[in-house]
Amino acid sequence: MLDALTLAAGLAALALAAWCGFAFARDEPTKDWHFIGMAVVSVLALVQLVVGVVRLSGGEKPAQGTAIFVAYLLGAAAAVPAAGFMSLAERTRWGSATVAAGAVILAVLEVRLYDIWGG
Repeated sequence: MLDALTLAAGLAALALAAWCGFAFARDEPTKDWHFIGMAVVSVLALVQLVVGVVRLSGGEKPAQGTAIFVAYLLGAAAAVPAAGFMSLAERTRWGSATVAAGAVILAVLEVRLYDIWGG
């Protein structure tokens, strides 16, 4: 995997988590700006998914197994969009908390992807 991409996705996810956590603390629901942030983080995760699949198809293998690596890639790509859709259903401060939790989950998945690849 590309270490810089993994780091960028993880840090962007943590920044999104802090931003939405701040909105939660201020008793605010997710707003359009939050969804733009979610889109940026989601694009990073999708780019990582594509890079991971390309590297796998090129013959490279993760240290801890291909199946678990692909499962984590798919989970990472789905974490923030799933939280964003759930926040649309909950238009209170808890929607912001949901996105913050989803972003923290993505950051943890990024660390795990780094470990699975052999970092």
